[in-house]
This record gives sequence, C-alpha cells and structure tokens, in this order.
Amino acid sequence: MRLSWKLGRVAGIDLYVHATFFVMMAVLATAQRGVEAVLMVLALFGCVLLHELGHALTARRFGIPTEHITLYPIGGVARLHRMPREPGAELLIALAGPAVNVGIAATLFAGLAVVSALAPAMAAGSIGMVLGDLLRVNLLLACFNLLPIFPMDGGRVLRAMLSRPLGRLRATEIAAALGQALAMIAGGACVVAIVVTGQPLFLLHLALAAFIFLAAGGERGQVRAEELRLRASQAAPGYTWIDLGNGVWQLAPVILLDEPAPRPFRGARPWL
Repeated sequence: MRLSWKLGRVAGIDLYVHATFFVMMAVLATAQRGVEAVLMVLALFGCVLLHELGHALTARRFGIPTEHITLYPIGGVARLHRMPREPGAELLIALAGPAVNVGIAATLFAGLAVVSALAPAMAAGSIGMVLGDLLRVNLLLACFNLLPIFPMDGGRVLRAMLSRPLGRLRATEIAAALGQALAMIAGGACVVAIVVTGQPLFLLHLALAAFIFLAAGGERGQVRAEELRLRASQAAPGYTWIDLGNGVWQLAPVILLDEPAPRPFRGARPWL
C-alpha cells in the first residue's frame, strides 16, 4: 500500500498505518505537554482500531472477509472484500463499530467510578482526566459515526432501513444527498470561520467536509454501477460482464478456461 507500513496482523487481518500518522505524532511531540498528547492520541487510535475490528469481525460472521485495516490521522478504514447487499447484514455490520465505542465508554465509566471510590485523589488527577477524556471521545465517536449520512456508519444504517421499501439504489441516493448537503453547509461555515478568525484549525474541518462530500458521491456512483451491472447480467445471463479499467487479467479465465471473470476487491468503508 502506498505510503503505508504494515504493523502486523490482528484477528487474521493485516494492519497498516499511514505515513501521515507519524507526521502527526512528531508535531504533537513538539507541542506543549507533548508526551501526554502523544499518549492520548495512541489511546484514541487503539479505540479506532477496536471500532474497525468491530466492523470487520461482524462482516466475517456474514462470510465477508476483510482485506486490511489502515489507520490514518483522521481515523481508520476497514476494506471489506465486498459490501453486503442484504439490509439486515449491512445494518449489523454498520452498528458494530459504534457499539464498540459505546462499550469502551461504559468500561471507562465503570473504571472511573471504581477509581473515584478507592482513590479519590487519583481520580482527581491526571489518570481521572485521561479516563474522562477517553470516555467523552468514545461517546463523541459513536454519535458522530451514527449521523445518517454517507460515509458514516449512520448512512449505512439509514440505507439498510430504507432499502426494503425503496430499493438499495434509491436508499443510497437519499443518504448520499444528505451527506453532501451537510458537507456543503459545514464547508461554508468553515470558510466563514477561517475568514473571520484566521484560525488554521478550521482548514482541517474544511478538508473533512470535502472528504465527506466526495465520499458520499463516490458511494452513490459505485452503487449505481453495481445496479447497472446487476441488471445487465440478469438481462443477458449467458454473458460474462467485466468492469472497464480493472485490467486485462480478468479476461484470462474467460478465454482460457471458460470461467467467470473474478471480481476485484472493492468496498472500502471509511471511518472519520
């Protein structure tokens, strides 16, 4: 993977970290209270990894393997072999990630309660502060990911709930439109904030809004292509359909062995 290093395997899934993650660590290390900031971010990314493993292991229960998990400064991505077409499967896979964050928050709350009861001074110090910060961050991650827009988990939950009455394509279009509308509003607010305050931090928020806008459009385009391919294969079942641009290698089994062409890995599911 470009600009990514393999850290190892977790639950049989390759784990990568992007180069920009180390850049962020270097920047934090030079800041005020740098060591504490680095440790906090490492703990946060441990929570992100568990979030992505929640998706990956739930997908495995439905027979969908995960190619790899990659950690970025803004979150993680679990790349599934394919996205589930069954609404029930997609619903459970999408909810698994936020459920992990809620479980972590509940565990931290219990731990903080125990520390407060047994060692009040420790709870009032740095340990209590770190536990409280991680608790709030995990609740924030769960709520943010459950926004009913693509590419958030909530967008997939919304699609799963709308797929039965409206169909997968129409449900995707609704969730994608909501995501792009929110991204445009947030992006506009960020531009105004940058002009008024001059704070460069809003550039990160603007980049996040742009990512949401593009990812929502990409999800809509991918589902449209899948639906078109499905309808074409149903209309002409005797033909093998090959995606343009995915490589001549797909033709080999068709020409030499008269077998269906394999499908490439697709279906990256981003976390923010």
